[in-house]
Amino acid sequence: MSTLTVELGERSYPITISEDSLSQAHLIRDFLKTRQVFVVTNPTVYGLWADKLSAALTGIDVQFIQVPDGEEYKTLQTMESVIGELLQRHAARDATLLALGGGVIGDLTGFVAASFQRGIPFIQVPTTLLSQVDSSVGGKTAVNHALGKNMIGAFYQPKAVIIDTETLKTLPAREFAAGMAEVIKYGIIYDAEFFSWLENNLDAIKALNSDTLQKMIYRCCQIKAEIVAQDEREKGLRALLNLGHTFGHAIEAEQGYGNWLHGEAVSAGTIIASVVAQKKGWLSASEVSRITALHAAFDLPISAPKSMGYAQFMQHMQHDKKVEAGQIRFIIPQGIGQAVVTSDIDDALLRDVLN
Repeated sequence: MSTLTVELGERSYPITISEDSLSQAHLIRDFLKTRQVFVVTNPTVYGLWADKLSAALTGIDVQFIQVPDGEEYKTLQTMESVIGELLQRHAARDATLLALGGGVIGDLTGFVAASFQRGIPFIQVPTTLLSQVDSSVGGKTAVNHALGKNMIGAFYQPKAVIIDTETLKTLPAREFAAGMAEVIKYGIIYDAEFFSWLENNLDAIKALNSDTLQKMIYRCCQIKAEIVAQDEREKGLRALLNLGHTFGHAIEAEQGYGNWLHGEAVSAGTIIASVVAQKKGWLSASEVSRITALHAAFDLPISAPKSMGYAQFMQHMQHDKKVEAGQIRFIIPQGIGQAVVTSDIDDALLRDVLN
């Protein structure tokens, strides 16, 4: 078992990583204010892990709230339905919400927790690679709007993040690959040695070797914890975590939420950002090749949909939440291991790359 802490003063919380966390009741019990827990999940995850979680929490009033599976259900309507269930079941202000699922479940549950009775405690129990290495850590909670991804939300930190790597063994290959896009991101923006480690451990990662997965997830969470501790509300450094997301969110919106997985869109967005960096002289051709090859090794998309060009991208990126003073902010690599947030991208260059 590995443990690290997101250092945010009195709102600090632990991240625990092991291959059997769901069986270790104390990891959850220690963070409950009362014995009333509402678990938000979807039918797929419920069928796989609800019994194991319930067995670990014997003696606690555990109630499950199921919502439909998929990014297209990460909406205000779904949020309202969850709040309705809480009201109907007489959830107290000191009840705890537990997010059991992937990024959609985590983001949705966190926003419900931030909003219900002006804020109740919640715990993240992420079951996908993407949520384990990224969305469960840092307190970003949100739902989507038809005009933009994650446009309605709040910063609201969990009481704990509990990661069980066993859940990855039931994850569809496509979902695992989508999570790898976020893993690779950390190497590009922050840690060149970690990027090389990923290149050198491809076989063990693909084989879901438990020790390798725990090391990989730990390093991702460690990097994110360091960044969040310095910049909780994304005023500067934390924006680097959005590598590939400005282009990626445009792909998701244009293609319809759920048709491209988030990590797939981030992968294509990261390659686009890398090509922009190469044209600006910030990345060498060999570095772009390494970035492309690592994504391709997990069968991730390395280009945008053929139906999308400059006009379609700009239509969506102008609504991106990273727009400031009317300017789109891009996260662009400046070499493997570092990146920059910039609005200084020549329109002609952008048009050339996107077309």
